[in-house]
Amino acid sequence: MIDTAETPTLILGGGLMGLALAHQLARRGRRVQVISRRRSEAAGFVAAGMLAPHAEGLSGDLLRLGKASLELIPRWVAQIELDGGLTCGLRSCGIVVPFRSPEERDQYPTATWGLPLDRPQLGQEIPGIGPDWQAGLLFEQDGQIDNRRQLMRALERACTGLDVQFMEGTEVLDLRVDGSGALQGIRLRNAIGDEQELRADQAVLCCGAWSQQILPALPVFPVKGQMLSLQAPRAALKRVIFGPGTYLVPREDGLVVVGATSEREAGFQEGLTPDGQKQLESGLQSLLPQASSWPSMERWWG
Repeated sequence: MIDTAETPTLILGGGLMGLALAHQLARRGRRVQVISRRRSEAAGFVAAGMLAPHAEGLSGDLLRLGKASLELIPRWVAQIELDGGLTCGLRSCGIVVPFRSPEERDQYPTATWGLPLDRPQLGQEIPGIGPDWQAGLLFEQDGQIDNRRQLMRALERACTGLDVQFMEGTEVLDLRVDGSGALQGIRLRNAIGDEQELRADQAVLCCGAWSQQILPALPVFPVKGQMLSLQAPRAALKRVIFGPGTYLVPREDGLVVVGATSEREAGFQEGLTPDGQKQLESGLQSLLPQASSWPSMERWWG
């Protein structure tokens, strides 16, 4: 029998979910070790950070879960900022969903949760919005968090301050279990190819799209996304725009994150593609034509 007082809980994956779990377990007095192959793979360093259960048109249990999570986020962020001493970039800026007609707007799954906008009101909320958009919904309860530049760093700092241990550059190969299915250890491979086994009786799988490589029965698969960012004049855009196939997320310093392609067939293929970038630029031109003249800052995928 392994002494759980001496054996840390292993977090397999150092992305947003892994760090969030590590932080909460450490706050509760648990010894925690995070095992991560390559931190740059984490979706937390790629995604735009929208907090948008209403704007995304969710329904049923998923909407209820999203709303409950949205209500918990401010307290969660406050804990991270207290423990890590860094801000997370949480903003309750509201999200506008544009539509080509009032009829399309009124049929949106979460229309009753938003403030309906006609064309003049839409133009007031999103100055310069493209001419194709004739109506909108404003979800003031939705917002964003700057996960790429702030949240992930703040979580790392908070975990370190609570003595969470990190094993970087280490790939989880498989789990060793006994006849009853109880976990006994984790087989690992480091960056130079050496393998080792780590004793463990508690582990949390947080490998995202790679989780199926460890537990093949999991219905998890990768969906590649390409994104870009622009530098807008400060306060040129105050609301997130959640359009069909394209969204714009403005940060406080004027940076605007534009996303995202959704490429299920790409698997784990890395790199930008001409078609993916063309899709983003076309969506940007349709939603906010003036943004096409803003300086390009960065392009990435994940």
